[in-house]
Amino acid sequence: MLQLRHFKYDLAFKYPFTTYKGTKTHQPMLVVALSMGRLYGCGEVGAISYYDVTVDGMIEQLEAKRNVIERYSITDPERFWHFLHHLLPGQNFLIAALDIAGWDLFAKMRNKPIYELLGLKWENVPMTDYTIGMDDMDEMVKKLKQNPWPLYKVKMGRPDDIDLVKAIRDNTNASIRVDANEGWQFEDAKRIIPELEQLGVQMIEQPLHRDQHEAMKELKAISPLPLFADESCQVEGDIERCADEFHGVNVKLAKCGGITPAVRMIKSAKEKGLKTMVGAMCEANIGSAAIAQLMPMLDEVDADGPLLLKEDIATGLTYKDGIITLSGKPGLGVDFIAKKFEK
Repeated sequence: MLQLRHFKYDLAFKYPFTTYKGTKTHQPMLVVALSMGRLYGCGEVGAISYYDVTVDGMIEQLEAKRNVIERYSITDPERFWHFLHHLLPGQNFLIAALDIAGWDLFAKMRNKPIYELLGLKWENVPMTDYTIGMDDMDEMVKKLKQNPWPLYKVKMGRPDDIDLVKAIRDNTNASIRVDANEGWQFEDAKRIIPELEQLGVQMIEQPLHRDQHEAMKELKAISPLPLFADESCQVEGDIERCADEFHGVNVKLAKCGGITPAVRMIKSAKEKGLKTMVGAMCEANIGSAAIAQLMPMLDEVDADGPLLLKEDIATGLTYKDGIITLSGKPGLGVDFIAKKFEK
């Protein structure tokens, strides 16, 4: 019989983290642990205010369904996800944490890392970026110099923020991505994307609001840079529409409901000729390790959460010069420091 535990905590960012949607100094997190005998699996998800998700709300849902979850026998992680999907309709963030924990536990039972259970080989894995949040120019350049990295993601909001990208480019030869987080209008995007190309920007995430479908189709047709969906790509049903509007998709485990649907979304995107990426929502080691298991499937990855946080609640991932290295242990390959944060 499963035993369910949950842990609530806030992790401080190294720097205030600002995007077009706001600024935060701490990331509220929920960790769930599913144990069977001496083995346990962990899953992690962050609470995101603009998706109306809170840690307390997820814990309330967990406690309401605790008895049903603990009676479930995990014999197949994909079947476990389907069970959760029906048990907790619309609760994708919470489902993601439980799904990741289920994969971690099941893989430990099989004494294999998750990527091997997915039929993947640890080869041709992409490099992760390091995100520089919006700030004044001097502070962004300061963050750049304090965190040398071969690939940066730069958050932009207003079109005039192109001056921030110019300042970044003046101080590094590294590759640059831009994430607009829905912050631009069509005419502004049409004007500044060629300028970003001249600055050597590699790709752009979510230039327009997710509802601007016709404008995105037109922008895709004329953009000299690859455009990746983020807010426009949340669940499996979004992939087909994204194929008309973007060159690639950024899948988020929290939004879609975990590893299980993310794998399906990646495969579906590839079938439609889209580039694939899995992105972070400021996850610490546990959530980032879940992302890392999928890297052999991906063209791009954004899994820099542990680099942005002052402290972590697990160990196991190693970051060096853009490369993520797993520990080699079964499951996610991480060790949860439960006692440090248990309340």
